[in-house]
Amino acid sequence: MATAAKRPRAERTSGGGDKPLLAFLNWCREVGLELSPKVSVSREGTVSGYGMVALEDVQRGELLFVVPRAVLLSQKTTSIRGLLEKEHGALQSQSGWVPLLLALLYEYLAEDSPWKCYFSLWPDLGSLRHPMFWSEEERKQLLQGTGVPEAVERDLASISYEYGTIVLPFLEAHPDVFPLQAQSLELYRQLVAMVMAYSFQEPLEEEEEEEEEPNPPMMVPAADILNHVANHNANLEYSPECLKMVATQPIPKGQEIFNTYGQMANWQLIHMYGFAEPYPGNTDDSADIQMATVRAAALQGATTEAETRLMGERWDFLCQLEMVGEEGAFVIGREEVITEEELSATLKVLCMPAKEFRQLKKRDSWEEDGENSLILTNETIPKLKASWKMLLRNSTLLTLQAYATDLKSDQELLHDKEARAKLSWKEEQALHVRYGQKRILHQLLELTSS
Repeated sequence: MATAAKRPRAERTSGGGDKPLLAFLNWCREVGLELSPKVSVSREGTVSGYGMVALEDVQRGELLFVVPRAVLLSQKTTSIRGLLEKEHGALQSQSGWVPLLLALLYEYLAEDSPWKCYFSLWPDLGSLRHPMFWSEEERKQLLQGTGVPEAVERDLASISYEYGTIVLPFLEAHPDVFPLQAQSLELYRQLVAMVMAYSFQEPLEEEEEEEEEPNPPMMVPAADILNHVANHNANLEYSPECLKMVATQPIPKGQEIFNTYGQMANWQLIHMYGFAEPYPGNTDDSADIQMATVRAAALQGATTEAETRLMGERWDFLCQLEMVGEEGAFVIGREEVITEEELSATLKVLCMPAKEFRQLKKRDSWEEDGENSLILTNETIPKLKASWKMLLRNSTLLTLQAYATDLKSDQELLHDKEARAKLSWKEEQALHVRYGQKRILHQLLELTSS
C-alpha cells in the first residue's frame, strides 16, 4: 500500500501513559461505540499520530467499529440544539457549516461537554498545518501555480465574512450560553479547519439527490482517527441507527486501516486536510488548466484584429453553452481528462473554421456528435486534430509557466536524500503537490507533441 502523510494530531506519549487515549477508549465503551477486538487505536504502526491498526487478520466485509448516532456531534445532538433550531433562519450561510461550528464552539469550551474525551484526541488547534495557517509568503513561495493559494484566499475571505456577519452577532446575542473567549475569529478559523479535515457528510438517498439540500456535516468519533490513502481498505457505511466502518479488502495483522476522503487530488488534500500523498501514491491526483489560460493560448494564435474579435465570439458562445467560465478549470487526470465534455467542446469551437463556427451559432442547440462526446484519454489525445493538440499543448506550456520551479528541479530534490532531509514539513508537502501536477502536465505535453 502507498505511503501517506496525515492530518497531524497532537504529540502525546504512546502506550500505557497515553491518558487522553485511555480516557477516549473508556468513553467509547460508556457510550456504546464498539471497536472490534481485531483493531486498536494507536500511535505505533501508523503513518503519523493516532491511527487504527489491525491486531489480527481482517477479512473483507468485516465490521471494524460501530458508532451509534447519539454519539455523533452535530447541530442535532449538541447540548444547544434547541437554540440552534430556534435561530435556524439567522444561521443560514453559503457554507452551510455555521450550526455545526457553533455546536463545536460551545462543546469545545464547555468543561462538562459529553464529548470532552473525544476532544482530548484532537490536535492542538494552535498548531494546525492547513495552508490557511501558513503565512501568505509561504503559500506563494511553495504552492505558486498549484491553485492552493487562490483557494485559501477565498476561504479566508469567506470565513471572515461569515464570522463577522452571522457568528459574532449570534455570540453577542447569547452571552449566557457562550463565554467571552468564544468571540475569536482565530478560534473560529481553527474550527473551520477541523470541520474541513475531520467531519463527514452523509450522502443523500438516490431519490433525494435532486430535491433535497445536502446533509450538513457532522463529527464522527473514531471514524476521524483513520488516515487516508487513495488505495484505502475501509469505508464508512450509514444506517438509521448507527454508522459502521467496514473493511473493503483483506487487512493483514499489523497493517494500518485507512479510510478514504473521496477521489481527491493532492492540492485538494493539502488544502482541506493539511497533507499530500507522495508520488505515485495518489492515483486520484490531477492538474488544472485554467479555462482563462486556454483562452489566452487561443488568442496567441490570432494574428489580426478580425481573428481576435472572432476568438472573442467563440469564447462568448462557449460561455453561453456553460462549457467555460472566467474562474473555471479543465481537470487533467493521470489517465484521462476528467472534464472531457467541457474540454472537447472548447477545443472544437476554438479550432473550427470560421465558416463552420458561423453555421454552428445559427443552430438552436448544441447538437451532440462524435467529436462533442469524444473521450479524452492518454490513448485518444495523440489522435486529435493537429489544431486541437496545438492549442492544448500551448495551454499546458502557459500553465507550467505559473509555477515558481520546474519539473527537473523538483525531481532532483525528490531524489536527493540529503537535500530532502533538510526540507521542512511544509516544504515537503508542497513538493508532493507540485511534482504530481507537473508530472501530469508534462505527460500531456508528450501526448500532444506528435
